[in-house]
Amino acid sequence: MTSSDNAIGIFDSGVGGLTVLRALTRELPGEDTVYYGDTARVPYGPKSAETITRFSLEVLSFLLSCRVKIVVIACNSATSVALSRLREVSSVPVVGVVEPGVRAAIRCTGNQKVGVIGTEATISSGSYRLMLKKLSPEIKIFERACPLFVPLVEEDSGYWIDSPLTRQIVGFYLSGLKRSRIDTLVLGCTHYPLLNQVFSEVVGPDVHLVDSATEVAKEVRLVLEKTGLLRSGQRIPERKYYVSDQIEKFCRSGGRFLGQPVNQVELKRVWEEFKENKRFLRE
Repeated sequence: MTSSDNAIGIFDSGVGGLTVLRALTRELPGEDTVYYGDTARVPYGPKSAETITRFSLEVLSFLLSCRVKIVVIACNSATSVALSRLREVSSVPVVGVVEPGVRAAIRCTGNQKVGVIGTEATISSGSYRLMLKKLSPEIKIFERACPLFVPLVEEDSGYWIDSPLTRQIVGFYLSGLKRSRIDTLVLGCTHYPLLNQVFSEVVGPDVHLVDSATEVAKEVRLVLEKTGLLRSGQRIPERKYYVSDQIEKFCRSGGRFLGQPVNQVELKRVWEEFKENKRFLRE
C-alpha cells in the first residue's frame, strides 16, 4: 500500500533529469528520492516512439518495485511519447514535464510568440504544440529540433558547455527562432538549462527562458497534497541513484546538474529484471 513515507521516483535518459531532482529537493526538502538515469541508452531523443515507450516501461516497473509513491518523468522525449501509456499501467501518479512547461510559457509571453526547442522525438511528437494550442489557441509557436545539445551537455568534462563551437551550434539552431521575434523560449529538454547562458547570448536578454523543472516540482507537491501522500515533519531525506551504465561518468557530470556531489550510485540494468518487475505494472 502506498504510504507518505515512500520516496519520489524520478527518471531520465541520462543526467539531465537531475535538474528536475534539484528543483524537487528545493520544493520538497524532506522527501526521499530514487533517481534512475538510463545512461546505457542515452539519448532517447533520436529513437522511435515505440522504443522510448519500451524503455520507459522498463524503468517505471523498476521504480515501482522500489515502492515509490509518485513517478516523475524528468525527460521530455519520454513525456512526449510515453506519458499516457505509463499512466495507464502505473499504480501511482505519474507526472511529466511538458504541461508544467507550457503553463509557464503562457504566463511569460507578452507578444504571443513562443519558441520550443527539444530533441527530435519531442518536437516530432507535437506535444508542446498541441498543449500550447489547447491552453492558449492564439499563441504562435516556432519549433526547432536540436539533436546536438544533449551530447554536448552529457560530455562529462563540461568543456563544451562554454566553448566557441557550442556558441556556433546554438546560433545555427536558434537563428530562425530569433528572426521570428519570439519573446519566450521553452527548453524542451531537461539537459538544456546548462546552456542557459549561451541561449541568452544568442536570442537576447529580452527572451524569457522557460525551464519546466520548477513548475514540475510545484505540480508534484500539489499531487502529493491531493492524494494525502505529502510527507510531514522534519527529517534528513534519503537520496538513491541508479544508472544503467558508466557510474563514474554519471558522478562526475551529475554534480554540475544537481549543484552538489553525486555519490553512492548503483548499477541497475532494468531490462534484465523487467520480466520480474513487470508484475508491478497494472494490466
